[in-house]
Amino acid sequence: MELDEFKQMSADDLRVKEREAREEIFRLRLKLRTNQLDNPANYRRARKELARIMTILRHKSEAPAGERAARTKASYAGAS
Repeated sequence: MELDEFKQMSADDLRVKEREAREEIFRLRLKLRTNQLDNPANYRRARKELARIMTILRHKSEAPAGERAARTKASYAGAS
């Protein structure tokens, strides 16, 4: 899937996709270790897709951008 498609999904849908990606990685890893995997690039692709999903989930669970920016400015002001 494309990154834009992931960004448009809800957090619940992303959690389902995360679970599916983890299962796919498990199956691909088994095939890789037993030399049954035809294309090792599929394993790398699945890992990258999982990383994208997890990153988007993390961003959706964070505070709104305005609050995040205010906290960042406050932390820099206190560090001086």
